[in-house]
Amino acid sequence: MSKFLLHEQDGPIVTLTMNQPDVRNVLTGNTAAAEFVQACTQITENKSVKVVIVTGAGPAFSSGGNVRDMRRFFEEDIPPAAIREEYRQGIQRIPLALYNLDVPTIAAVNGPAVGAGCDLACMCDIRIAAQSALFAESFIRIGIIPGDGGAWLLPRVIGMSKAAEMSFTGDPVDAQEALACGLVSRVVPDDRLMEEARSLAARIARHPGPTMRMTKRLLREGQHTKLDSLLELSAAYQAIAHKTPQHKEAVMAFIEKRKPEFTDD
Repeated sequence: MSKFLLHEQDGPIVTLTMNQPDVRNVLTGNTAAAEFVQACTQITENKSVKVVIVTGAGPAFSSGGNVRDMRRFFEEDIPPAAIREEYRQGIQRIPLALYNLDVPTIAAVNGPAVGAGCDLACMCDIRIAAQSALFAESFIRIGIIPGDGGAWLLPRVIGMSKAAEMSFTGDPVDAQEALACGLVSRVVPDDRLMEEARSLAARIARHPGPTMRMTKRLLREGQHTKLDSLLELSAAYQAIAHKTPQHKEAVMAFIEKRKPEFTDD
């Protein structure tokens, strides 16, 4: 089977492209989970990386789980405990790896993001959509639940009411409706999607890497911790930030009315 993820680095920006367009970049029944985990490990260890873009090759972002492959769950004698373990050791490794990356992530949604594909977009910090994109939390339509963390991810992105509507109906939303409900932050022409994604990534990447990683961690922690706990963590991180050479350079550049020049982080 061909490699699922293309991993390209251009300076501080990494682009991960799901590259099985013939099967609409499905996330199960292949090596997708293992490759996402491996890519995230490499990115975490590579301190030169400041931003990650996730996108899909072909007309689809990702159609999620391989529905044809699901036949074996009822045609073969596979016990429920084995199915549970397959999820735990398979697709559920993707949200644990991608959502918890230290660096900012951008989903450049180039087409349909369906089921686990929709959830994959929600694992990223920022989502921008091509005009042809659509999103569907469609598990209910094939009689299953969101087994990849969608019930945790989607409400945090668009709120419980809209998440419930999408989950209970399985109905798709187009790019403009996704923009209106906050699922994406912008919609761009199809032929400008990657240009816009790279431009956004470049505006992020010009800032100090160590501080960016701490900022993302605070945003993540802020989703589930108490205010007083987050303030304590913020104070600790700020003490670290004040001692970085990047902070010194930024302050001196401000005082001297010049553009800061950050060294490699």
